[in-house]
Amino acid sequence: MKTIQFTEYGGPEVLKTIDMEKPKPGPTEVLIEIHAIGVNYADTARREGQYVVPTKLPFVPGAEIAGVVVEAGAEVTNINIGSRVVTLIESGGYAEYAAVDSRSVIMLKEEIDFKQAVSLPLQGLSAYHILKTMGGLSKDETVLVHAAAGGVGTLAVQLAKLFGARKVIATASTDEKLELAKSLGADVCINYTKEGWHQEVLDATEGRGVDVALEMAGGDVFKNTLKCLAIFGRIVIYGVASGEQAVMHPSSLMARNQSVIGFFLPQIMRKRELYQRSVRELFDYLEEGKLQVIIGDTYPLEEASKVHELMQSRKTSGKIILEVNHS
Repeated sequence: MKTIQFTEYGGPEVLKTIDMEKPKPGPTEVLIEIHAIGVNYADTARREGQYVVPTKLPFVPGAEIAGVVVEAGAEVTNINIGSRVVTLIESGGYAEYAAVDSRSVIMLKEEIDFKQAVSLPLQGLSAYHILKTMGGLSKDETVLVHAAAGGVGTLAVQLAKLFGARKVIATASTDEKLELAKSLGADVCINYTKEGWHQEVLDATEGRGVDVALEMAGGDVFKNTLKCLAIFGRIVIYGVASGEQAVMHPSSLMARNQSVIGFFLPQIMRKRELYQRSVRELFDYLEEGKLQVIIGDTYPLEEASKVHELMQSRKTSGKIILEVNHS
């Protein structure tokens, strides 16, 4: 089978297409013929050797896959051959097939296509738990969503409203991206590339600040986000896309009872009941038409390096997907 692998850390060029043996499912596993693969910033961090946990080489990136079950282990009794499924895995998604734990598989209804399905688990669960589990969002609170036109951002804007937020403030780098955030329910849209954007956030909250902020850029974006945080406000950190670690003085949080909280999705996934309940809730929202997944562009599996380059140059919006052609 075709697989995308890297054997050294570096830029997009280290991603190479190779031939690997198709995996055999273990007793409790199923083999998935992959049709769609979600691309995430975590994949680029893995490639650069900058991920939250060490990435051992050689490595096949890819955590979100959707496709058809073509083989099942001897102990699998609840999943049929031919079932349409989506799942999250630790690695190995940039490939034509993957053997996965049958307990992690989510069954798909016919009306949900593979591209929609693969756009939801990782970024949907991230947005869900950043807001609800880590951010502790309460009804009528105000939320600040950075990179609101991205995969997590587009879902976070919608989920914040579904969870009862009074006001959602979205930031992005272009007018086109801000229009997308507005169409998804953002109440205030701000271009964070302009000087003094944090003052616009404060003005939008009558000087009070925001209750929950989603932050994944680091550097100056983090420092300015801290300036527009309300009393009892919470910043949830889920990435460092700029590559710049922010420096702060923890004691500065004391005067206004503020919190800076880290988020790492694999820790949520280890709590199986919490994971299963939240992922089912997300797919219920999708099936009921309450949640819209924004698919940016789709590329062949072999163009993974091009996709990484486009993502890191901020030239994408919505969910970027790699597609596998099995014809």
